[in-house]
Amino acid sequence: MNPSKRRKAGTPPISIDTHADKISFLKKGERAAELSTLAAILLLLSKGLVGILSGSIALLADAVHSLSDVFVCVAVWVGLRLAQKKPTEEFPYGYYKAETLASLGVSVAILISGVQIILESGKRFASPSPISFAVLALLVAGYSAAFSYLISQYKQKAGKAINSQALIGDGKHSMIDVYLSLTVFAGIVFSHFGTLWIEPLAGLLIGIVLVKFGIGLAKDTGLILMDACLKPDHISQMKATAETVQGVKGVHGVRMRRSGPYVFGEMHVEVEEKASMEKAHQISEAIERKIKDTIKEIDSLIIHAEPAEAYRVATPVSVDKGMESTFSHHLGGAPYFLFIDIDRGHIVNWFVSKNPGTELQRKRGLAAAKFLIEHKTDALLTKEIGEGPFHVLRDSSVKIYKIPDNSDIKQILKALEKKELEPAISAG
Repeated sequence: MNPSKRRKAGTPPISIDTHADKISFLKKGERAAELSTLAAILLLLSKGLVGILSGSIALLADAVHSLSDVFVCVAVWVGLRLAQKKPTEEFPYGYYKAETLASLGVSVAILISGVQIILESGKRFASPSPISFAVLALLVAGYSAAFSYLISQYKQKAGKAINSQALIGDGKHSMIDVYLSLTVFAGIVFSHFGTLWIEPLAGLLIGIVLVKFGIGLAKDTGLILMDACLKPDHISQMKATAETVQGVKGVHGVRMRRSGPYVFGEMHVEVEEKASMEKAHQISEAIERKIKDTIKEIDSLIIHAEPAEAYRVATPVSVDKGMESTFSHHLGGAPYFLFIDIDRGHIVNWFVSKNPGTELQRKRGLAAAKFLIEHKTDALLTKEIGEGPFHVLRDSSVKIYKIPDNSDIKQILKALEKKELEPAISAG
């Protein structure tokens, strides 16, 4: 149970989602990007024309922002389009990062437009002037706010449905459009009633908001391109999920990276030393299914199965004296169980727990067996065991060792470590 040399048995990932399923999801995002592009062009033309006619710097700034929206939507569309291509020998992991590159283009476009708006608003702030066609400008700003809100909700919903960071980011950006259009609306109102400096101030605020948003999006996109883990809680979630699978003795080396809308993961799991390749493969399949059910965006999960070097021994004892306890002659009727954790031949921990089966009138042995399984027991040292508990424990990969009378716990553990004990093949 404590091999001197660790052998690694990699198990191929099981693909739950087919390429056709992913294409279907990505096409939904592509359609959302197409509609968003048309909406951005409509807003650009209306705000741009009315901004020029009225002379509103805030409305023109919002139009420049809509121009960046057009580039954003086109970039997202291109990214989602490329992400639908099948993996090739040159790109074995697919083209998912094209969507991430599109996000980088989005952030650059937003930053450039934000800086331009700040510069122009600063000039107009120094020498403000009244605007013309105020009513028309107000109508355009008002409908832009309402239209942007609807578009924002639509893109965020579509982005979450396919887990597209670019589409979700674009949707949040459109929500900012709502507030910016309302700011433009307020600036035009104040300008119409004689407070001219408010309107270029609104344009200046729009520019600052755009620069801030662009920097944040560029940072997140850069981290994804560098294979950073943006959701550390997913690591602990994957580890905890894997540890719940029967047959898993330990989990380590959990890693994950994002590629566009999908996540690629890798982990090492420890299984029983003498587990067959088929058993290790079954455990890996169970782990992958459970993790993919928990974290939907996982595309591929590579699991390396290897023999466990740490294991837990349990034995029924008659008194609670720790390592000085004495063996009990009965399994189900024993008042306590002593649990001993061994790692690389050394005792690293032990604890005594009361046997809940002693409170039952019938099937104490089965209750004790389930109790041992719940405590992740790898090996049981016992003087006798019934037919039912024997099969329950063996079916759960718990090794059973029958020990002679007048045995000492420490001596038995040394014999177990030296592999001088043979697992029981029958009850009794």
